[in-house]
Amino acid sequence: MPDTSMPALNEAIRNPDNPAHMMVIKNVPRRIRVYAGDVLLADSTSAQRVIEFGKSVYDPVVYIPEADLVAIFETVERSTHCPIKGDASYIALEGTEIGWVYRDPISITDQLKECYAFWPAKTRLVEGE
Repeated sequence: MPDTSMPALNEAIRNPDNPAHMMVIKNVPRRIRVYAGDVLLADSTSAQRVIEFGKSVYDPVVYIPEADLVAIFETVERSTHCPIKGDASYIALEGTEIGWVYRDPISITDQLKECYAFWPAKTRLVEGE
């Protein structure tokens, strides 16, 4: 359903059961580094930013391809489901949950497959050089 008042939303990925729940995925044109304290977790020039609208306007989230991870993470026995992204698996660093990954996303969001996002309260994201 094109929205002529907001042309940027024409390319939004929409929840088929709730068209008001949508997201836009944009490539990040700059280098992204993610830290936990002084520990480098990821270093990427291929990150994607997800801007999602649903029950509210969510803070943008940066997703990093698995190939750009620097740290080794543990798996957390927890998962959640998003109707437009799929099932998220969670990861930890030294026993502390620090982020999530969509290992097998819904087909409309395949570009997020094996991409990792990190909790902003537990990490520091540096964008640019």
